[in-house]
Amino acid sequence: MPAYFKRYDKTDILSLTKIRKYETKMGETVLCDSTNDFEKKISETQAKYIIFGVPEDIGVKANLGNGGADSAWFSFLDSFLNIQSNDFLSGENIFIAGHFDFIDAQKLINVNAPTDEEKIIAYRHFVNKIDGAVEEMVKIITQYKKIPIIIGGGHNNAYPAIKGAAKGLYKAELLQLAQINCINLDAHADYRPLEGRHSGNAFRYADEDGYLNKYCVVGIHENYLQQNVWIDMVNNPFIDCVTYEDIFIHEKRNFIQAIAHATGFTEDNYTGIELDLDVIENILASASTPSGLSALHARQYINFVATDAKIAYVHICEGATRLDTGETNSSTGKLISYLVSDFVKSHSRLK
Repeated sequence: MPAYFKRYDKTDILSLTKIRKYETKMGETVLCDSTNDFEKKISETQAKYIIFGVPEDIGVKANLGNGGADSAWFSFLDSFLNIQSNDFLSGENIFIAGHFDFIDAQKLINVNAPTDEEKIIAYRHFVNKIDGAVEEMVKIITQYKKIPIIIGGGHNNAYPAIKGAAKGLYKAELLQLAQINCINLDAHADYRPLEGRHSGNAFRYADEDGYLNKYCVVGIHENYLQQNVWIDMVNNPFIDCVTYEDIFIHEKRNFIQAIAHATGFTEDNYTGIELDLDVIENILASASTPSGLSALHARQYINFVATDAKIAYVHICEGATRLDTGETNSSTGKLISYLVSDFVKSHSRLK
């Protein structure tokens, strides 16, 4: 069992489920288990989709961002467990594993690192521990040919998701190389330099460490693409992108064509699916934008990649229901619930 992980049993799930006469809610049908042998349970469960939360904002703060990404998981869970279980989506193919709990580490950092500079150093140091825990979870799930759906936290968790999936699928399929591809719907490349782990350099670390093969970013904003990162990307034949401006301002491609370009670029291998919620206009996130995609675009993206990519994992991150700046938006969890249900509906239709 990975460190810092809190597993859920049926009592935990039902405590969040608003049971109503003549209806069946998702919380009544999803699978869960808190017995000791977690890996055995994952190997034996009939569920294809294993959902777990990473409610942390340590990686975001390590990147000098606004805290709050730790709040999305619980809002998502409350929403998702209370959607209808019906012919469109039933819970028997979904396993709710639990969530990581890093709150004690956050408290220790706040107490023992009094200055902002010391906090950043401590945050970046602890992100390495988060990496190890999330990597182990993803590896366990993928080595049994299940699909992890990772919710919450900063985009720092893309690195352990890529690394864990590469190792797990390598073990499951005896691949020649422990590498996967990745598609990222994001306003940012998150390919900053190797300056210590944080939410802005997950893909750089995954690339440098040899776990990321091809990487394609859709919706990246030209205003927030650092020149040194841009040069590194255009000089790397294994990295590609379609900017927000090329889609919506210059209209070189429409949105669906841009996603199809990404799935075509990455079609030769298992592919991690990333969705940074800061790409969506006016959504509460660590780096919110007034000019971005709509919730409908995000749902179309998830629906398209679910059927047109060889899925390694799904990671939805950076969203919040409250930020340290005081802003709140209770609908973020509901949006994530739509995205997760869209993915499972679309992917489970594949035979």
